[in-house]
Amino acid sequence: MEYSESFTSIRKTVADVSFGKMNQFITICKNVHVKDKDGFVETEDVVVAKVRAFKEDKRASEKWVNMATFSTATTLFRFRVIPNEEITSEMTIKWKEKSYQILSVENVRERGMYLEVMAEMLEGSQ
Repeated sequence: MEYSESFTSIRKTVADVSFGKMNQFITICKNVHVKDKDGFVETEDVVVAKVRAFKEDKRASEKWVNMATFSTATTLFRFRVIPNEEITSEMTIKWKEKSYQILSVENVRERGMYLEVMAEMLEGSQ
């Protein structure tokens, strides 16, 4: 691959996740087990970060067909890396009264700038 081809593909990827397309506000939460004063364990959502993100719902496009390993995924989120915070599949994303369980987290192009998260909408979160 020549330099110009490589540069063009990088520009296209960056344009796909540019700041202007990140127009959805999401909240990333971590489930924490907390004991109350009576000794009962309760699950509580702790906010890790509130960020701008690009959101894409599942549809019958070639891109989604090629991601057959994530057949349960309903939504893709892209957002900037959050400094000093690791996003894992044990976390959830909240968006407009809906909750999404994170299935996978991928560093886009291994550059440490953007994360691509595949998530599944949790039932009863509307």
